[in-house]
Amino acid sequence: MRSITVALGERSYPIYIGSGLLQNIGECCIEAGFPQRSPLLVVTDSEVAPRYLDQVEASLRGSGYTVVSHVIQAGEASKSLAVYEEVITTAIQGGLDRSSAVLALGGGVVGDLAGFVAASYMRGIGFMQIPTTILAHDSSVGGKVAVNHPLAKNMLGAFYQPSMVLYDLDTLATLPPRQVASGLAEVVKHGLILDKEFAYWCREHAGELLALDPEALGYALERGCAIKADVVCNDETEQGQRAILNLGHTIGHAIEAVGGYGVFLHGEAIAIGMAGSALLAAKLGRDRAIYEDTVSMLTALSLPVRLPADYGEDELMEAMMHDKKFKEGRMTFIVPDDIGAVSIVGDVQASDVRGVIAQLKKEESPW
Repeated sequence: MRSITVALGERSYPIYIGSGLLQNIGECCIEAGFPQRSPLLVVTDSEVAPRYLDQVEASLRGSGYTVVSHVIQAGEASKSLAVYEEVITTAIQGGLDRSSAVLALGGGVVGDLAGFVAASYMRGIGFMQIPTTILAHDSSVGGKVAVNHPLAKNMLGAFYQPSMVLYDLDTLATLPPRQVASGLAEVVKHGLILDKEFAYWCREHAGELLALDPEALGYALERGCAIKADVVCNDETEQGQRAILNLGHTIGHAIEAVGGYGVFLHGEAIAIGMAGSALLAAKLGRDRAIYEDTVSMLTALSLPVRLPADYGEDELMEAMMHDKKFKEGRMTFIVPDDIGAVSIVGDVQASDVRGVIAQLKKEESPW
C-alpha cells in the first residue's frame, strides 16, 4: 500500500492507495475518528452502487456503524442544487448529527457533491473520500467541493478537507476505456505543471496506463496525488500558487458548460483546454515545442485536442466570462513556460483567447 500525507497542521490527513482497501473501510472510519454512535451517510451513484455499496455497508456495519445510503444518477448532471437538496433530505431523515460523517464512494461528481453536503450540513460534519475513478485522484485531494450552476461549473462550493482519502485500485478494473483516458488527463496535468520528468514518463508509459497496469498506475496515481498535495499544502484556499492546478480548466470548463455537461467527459474537456493553453503560450511568445509536446502527450493517452466545429466561439467566450477565474474584465490563464513549468497570467486579451478557440476548431490538425 502507498501512503501520502496532506500536511495541513491539525487538519492533516492521509491518502491510502492500494488493493483490497474497501473491505477494511469500517476500520478506516474508526482511524479517521468517526464515532460509532453517530450514523454515517454513504453517497454513491447508479454505476458504482451495484458493484461496491453492499461491500462498503457490510464493512461499516461490521465495525459497529449505523449506515444510511443515497444513490444519485451517474453523470455530471447530478452535481446540481436539486440533487444536493435530495441528499440533505436523506441526511436529515437518517438522523445524521454533528458527529456523523459523509462517505463519498465514486468519482469526481460524487466526491464534489458529497463534500459540499458534508461542508454545509449542520455547518460541517466529517467527510471521507473513496474515489473509484482515475479522474477522482485529482478531485478527491485538496478539499474543493462544489455543485454546478447551469451557467458555470463549480460556482457553488467550499474549501472543505476530508479526514481521509481511501483509494482502492481494484475499483478501477471495471472502468471503460474512455473513462480511463479521461482520468489520465488530470494525471499528466500534474506533470505538465510541476514535474517535467513525470510528464514525459506518462507519454512513455501511456500503453501501460491505458491498460491499467497495476505497477504503472499505482506509481502514476501516487505521484499525481503527491504533486497536488504539495501545492495544496502551500496554498489551501487558492490565493496564489494553487491556481496552477487549473491548467486547461478555463477553456475546459467552458466546453463542459456549452455542451450541457453531457458531451465531453471532464478529462476530455480539460485535455482540449490544455492544448488551448499551450497554443496560447505560443501566441504569447513561448516555444512552440511546448505545444507540440503537450499534444503528443495527450494524444498518446487517447485524449482529444481539438474542438468540434459546431462549438460556437461566442458561446465559449460567454461561458468563460462566468468562470471564477474571470476578474474585473481580465481573463486569467495558466500558461506553460515549459513542460513542467507554468505561469499565472492575469491579463490575457480576449482576442487571443478567441483566436485559440478558432484554431482548436480547425478541421486539419494545427500541429
